[in-house]
Amino acid sequence: MHDGHHGNDYMGKSEQYTTLSFGTRVKWFVICFAGGVLCSILWISFCVTLFHSTCFLMGPFKQLKRMFEPTRLIKMYIIHILFLFVSLQWNKKGLAIIFCILQFLAMTW
Repeated sequence: MHDGHHGNDYMGKSEQYTTLSFGTRVKWFVICFAGGVLCSILWISFCVTLFHSTCFLMGPFKQLKRMFEPTRLIKMYIIHILFLFVSLQWNKKGLAIIFCILQFLAMTW
């Protein structure tokens, strides 16, 4: 850009400044990928456990029926969008936790 190039060799320059070997990159890719899969599994099991806990309050069939009522779904999706916006765009952890709790309540109440 400043040296008269039009950005065609950007990838070459980024490779030049990277000091990790290919083997190290592959190892860390596998570690991060496995960590992501593990977190996903833990999150899914957490959500399933929360759902099962609410089934004890009113019974599984009544709970499922109420979860998919149109007004409940709209509330849940609106709160989910707000949760994503607050956590990803504003990076406000406290508000993200509040919206996460509200989303759970919208699903179960």
